[in-house]
Amino acid sequence: MKLRIFQVDAFTREAFHGNPAAVVPLEEWLSAEMMLNIAAENNLAETAFFVRKRDRFELTWFTPEIEIDLCGHATLASAYVIWNELGFEGDEIAFDTPKSGTLAVTREGELMTLDFPSRPAEETDIPEGLADALGATPEKVLKSRDYLAVYNTESEVLALRPDFRAISELGVHAVIATAPGDQSDFVSRFFAPSVGVDEDPVTGSAHCTLIPYWAEQLGKNELYARQVSKRGGELFCELRGDRVRIAGNAVLYLKGEIYVEAGGERSVAA
Repeated sequence: MKLRIFQVDAFTREAFHGNPAAVVPLEEWLSAEMMLNIAAENNLAETAFFVRKRDRFELTWFTPEIEIDLCGHATLASAYVIWNELGFEGDEIAFDTPKSGTLAVTREGELMTLDFPSRPAEETDIPEGLADALGATPEKVLKSRDYLAVYNTESEVLALRPDFRAISELGVHAVIATAPGDQSDFVSRFFAPSVGVDEDPVTGSAHCTLIPYWAEQLGKNELYARQVSKRGGELFCELRGDRVRIAGNAVLYLKGEIYVEAGGERSVAA
């Protein structure tokens, strides 16, 4: 069986920056095992798979190790492919996902905006082992799906040298490190070795927690964010009640074909 594949750098205006995602459009769903094998072969943080259902799209994402509940950059990359490579004409795309409900992406020029659920975090004690795992003690820690480790300066976040094995043993999906930005409202880094992603270059889903936190801290709902990984990326953010809007650009890097044996069907509709 021959499948189309695209690789898109998301949350960036130029190639070799942002977060690369693989996007595989499907006519019918493959087995979960086959999609996981494809994602592992791609060896990117996420591979997105979608199937068009009339004027909507069913969408899911896999890391090299698991099917994930929510992914921002691969959703942005999927929207880019649907508009720029598959010729979809509307200015809004509705994605139905198995674990996060309906997600919308709109476009205005080259800028694409994700409409995602907000995931506010609650302050907690600094977990045992977290400071050693990150290499520096945070000012405070909050918890949602992930730990949110808050530092005082951007330079502290940049200086972190995490122990990924230790992070994977903390019992959470991931750890977000964040601080006020020097040239942005806030910066972040994202570590998720427990799901096969040591450091994610730019993480849309992390901003479901970062946006409500920094909106409250800074007293404003519109925010400009930078993820200060080695590749780096920028996100234009807004808090809207129990939803967040996360906007960014994307750049096509690769398109081609992959060859796999047929692997059964399943439904991933919400």
